[in-house]
Amino acid sequence: MSQPSSKRHALTFVLITVLLDVIGFGIVMPVMPRLLQEITGLGLSETSSIAGYLLVSYAVLQFVFAPVLGNLSDRFGRRPVLLASLCAYGVNYLIMGFAATLWVLFIGRIFTGIASATHATASAVIADVTEPEERAQNFGMLGMAFGVGFIIGPALGGLLGDWDVRAPFFAAAVLALANTLYGFFVMKETLSPEHRRPFSWARANPVGAFMQLRHFPMLGGLVGVMFIYNIGHHVYPANWNFFTMARFDWSGTEIGLSMGFVGLMMAIVQGGLIRLVIPKLGAPRTAFVGFTAAAASFLGLAFAGSEAVLYSWLVVSALAGFVMPAVQSIVTNHVPQNQQGEMQGIMASINSVGAIVGPLALTQTFAYFTAPGAPIYFPGAALFLAGSLSLIALALFALNVRGLIQAEVLSGSPSA
Repeated sequence: MSQPSSKRHALTFVLITVLLDVIGFGIVMPVMPRLLQEITGLGLSETSSIAGYLLVSYAVLQFVFAPVLGNLSDRFGRRPVLLASLCAYGVNYLIMGFAATLWVLFIGRIFTGIASATHATASAVIADVTEPEERAQNFGMLGMAFGVGFIIGPALGGLLGDWDVRAPFFAAAVLALANTLYGFFVMKETLSPEHRRPFSWARANPVGAFMQLRHFPMLGGLVGVMFIYNIGHHVYPANWNFFTMARFDWSGTEIGLSMGFVGLMMAIVQGGLIRLVIPKLGAPRTAFVGFTAAAASFLGLAFAGSEAVLYSWLVVSALAGFVMPAVQSIVTNHVPQNQQGEMQGIMASINSVGAIVGPLALTQTFAYFTAPGAPIYFPGAALFLAGSLSLIALALFALNVRGLIQAEVLSGSPSA
């Protein structure tokens, strides 16, 4: 197989992997509140808190192990790490589908957190097979796959969940395990032996991984920006189903269709629009637009009084899809090839810290403002918090990339 053909197949595989992975994740979102209510017998406000702890248990383990897996992928290649992660997802969904008690659900999430490296490894594969000037567009394709998965997954999960609350978990398990088999026979290694480096525990723990940022001063600031941004951005997986049930009394099907709409808008932005915008504006300005859209849409959704207004703000929210591809482009273009896995592991750990703090803060905020005796009944409180955090991330991002934008002005061309 020729090298260009091998690269195309690798890119195709990671896009399919992310697509199926997100379909599996999205399938279970609409039914999670009902499953928790079935297992615990508690109300919506209380189960929101439990859902937050489930997300946190996953994120804590991901935070610890993401740098390990990132460094392992730099030592042994992307393929074994990616296949192990996919298999772990399948086992997790089976555990959750059969769970009759709360502690079994937590075991499933912890197990997945240990082996979760799908998105970080997929990003490293893209960095392996893509020229620097094309990375932002290909990270956009990764976002498009994410968006398409969110079109199919939640809509399918809502329909299956209204039939049987556990059916979406078994469907997700089938997708993840089938994807593991597909990858086993199709996936070719993308990291050549000459670009591998020895595994080091000093760099494979979260503290050691973050210490490596001292070699890339500008990236440390961007990592901090993404940490703050990701805290708020977890409002969708942590709170959307609870918010729409409390505000509009939506069914699983209605929740799934709304998430499918989010996925459609995301696919349009990251699969098509970003390829037009980044070459014209450059990655820093494109990310700036995305941060602004995120802040405005979260605040608008928090106070949405009708379903029509809610869907209007979801359209604006789709422009937040500019953020990750643009920032990933900036980061990967400042990191050597034999450290891409490590850098993606650092980014995954930062996302994990955000996934520890975010769901906990957001679900507890929702629970506080929807519980009996709350000072005011405000189901949109978590979205308001997310919008405020996005405004902070926007201001800090502007400070961190000011030098890049000034360089663009001097050179007369936008940077990647």
